[in-house]
Amino acid sequence: MIFIAAKFAVKPEHADVWPSLTRELTKATQAEEGCLWFTWSRSLDDPNVYVLLEAFRDDEAGDAHGKMEYVARARSDLPPYLQRTTDIVHFTLPGDRWSELREMAVR
Repeated sequence: MIFIAAKFAVKPEHADVWPSLTRELTKATQAEEGCLWFTWSRSLDDPNVYVLLEAFRDDEAGDAHGKMEYVARARSDLPPYLQRTTDIVHFTLPGDRWSELREMAVR
């Protein structure tokens, strides 16, 4: 799987509306055949930071995602709402799902 974690530092005046600004991108991406997950979280340390965790089945699915029209629109529409360029980590990993955190198993 292709696993990506991206950290978006949103301008404070736009932080509360970031979910609505990214709704089209989020819903469309989640509907892609090769998308395993595409989910946002808001930082507990800094309410202006959102973290996006996304995963795609394979390189082909990741490449297809990057070519979508709504992705191109997000690339042009979203940067004005950001404080700085987004930080990202990108890995190819075995598997296609989350693993359990055994150290915190629920019994």
